[in-house]
Amino acid sequence: MNWRVIIQIAGRHLITRKKQTGVAALGVTFGIGTFIILMSFMTGLNGMLDGLILNRTPHVHVYNEVKPSEQQPVDYYEEFKNSFNVVRSIKPKMNQMRIHNAVELMNDLERDERVKGVTPQVSAQVFYLAGSIQLNGRLNGINVLDEVKLFNFGDYIVKGSAEELAKNSEGILLGAGVAKKLSLEIGDRVQISSFTGDLYHLKIVGIYQSGLAEFDNVQSFANVKTVQKILGEGNNYISDINVKLFDIDQSKQVSKELERVYDISAVDIETANAQFETGTQIRNLITYAVSVTLLLVAGFGIYNILNMMIYEKMNDIAILKATGFSGKDVKYIFISQAMLIGLIGGILGLVMGFMLSVAIDHAPFETEALPTIKTFPVNFNALYYIVGVSFALISTFLAGYLPSRKAEKIDPVEIIRGQ
Repeated sequence: MNWRVIIQIAGRHLITRKKQTGVAALGVTFGIGTFIILMSFMTGLNGMLDGLILNRTPHVHVYNEVKPSEQQPVDYYEEFKNSFNVVRSIKPKMNQMRIHNAVELMNDLERDERVKGVTPQVSAQVFYLAGSIQLNGRLNGINVLDEVKLFNFGDYIVKGSAEELAKNSEGILLGAGVAKKLSLEIGDRVQISSFTGDLYHLKIVGIYQSGLAEFDNVQSFANVKTVQKILGEGNNYISDINVKLFDIDQSKQVSKELERVYDISAVDIETANAQFETGTQIRNLITYAVSVTLLLVAGFGIYNILNMMIYEKMNDIAILKATGFSGKDVKYIFISQAMLIGLIGGILGLVMGFMLSVAIDHAPFETEALPTIKTFPVNFNALYYIVGVSFALISTFLAGYLPSRKAEKIDPVEIIRGQ
């Protein structure tokens, strides 16, 4: 078998039918190019949405949940243990919002090899005051530099900086919604009223915008000690602990261990964002389904074109067989044609997909709801390009193999006699 002659004949057939060859190659090009663009853009979009939620969500959130006592007084009486007891109007047990022994708990977590970092948080219900305007809100006390390091907090500061808050004990990062409603800017002072009625004046050192209006309209951030002072509590008062792990898949295990060992409430990131994860999975499923459909349509287009080409090349097939080419040689000629179309179309598809993806990645996309996003999100994952060109070669091989089997079985005598 002379592969050089087979490739030459296959190339000659493609050249003599430039229009058909071009249409087949363009089918592969647009199929692969569209697949790459769709996968890159949709997975980039999903990654952006995941980032908006997950970047600011701790892998494990530790807090002291207010809930009714699991054991009521009637449960301690022996004579009622085997009875069906109904207790009405159960009230939550007397308990503070603070985490007991929070400092010791944080020290234990920092010594855990699975833990990347730990940050405390103190939350307070407050009112933002401006003249006769009174807005209900929530002031969170944080160690801002640790939040920047572990949870990308700095990405959501649209004005000012985290460093300014860290060095200012009377500073505040005001939520963008609050700042807009009260017409406040950096350098202004905002009056804060605690639930006890005490008033505090804090200097605005930055504007925080998460992109989620329900948060930006109520939330603001200050240093931990500042919020502890507003609540009238000591340095050991901590209402929440946020934990960042090296491996996010261990979050469920760590949360269960904390609940069991320290008798405290702990929720992992998977449980906290179960609905969001479901939405991401559905979007990914739709993306993959549409992308595979595009590739299959391109494959059927190639099959139809090659199938018609074989019927048009009946005389050529008869002459090849009459001059000594075997059925296998003829089959390999048409398979080679298909592979050449797939290779050319696949390479052009990769170039087309990459260039359009770059264009989309540089297209401006600015909205107040997503302050950290400046351009459309695109995921330049090399796997999509490998899958695209691989499918181009596989689909064109199959599209050429099936018609080539017909060409292999053609009887040259019947063709010549018919002519």
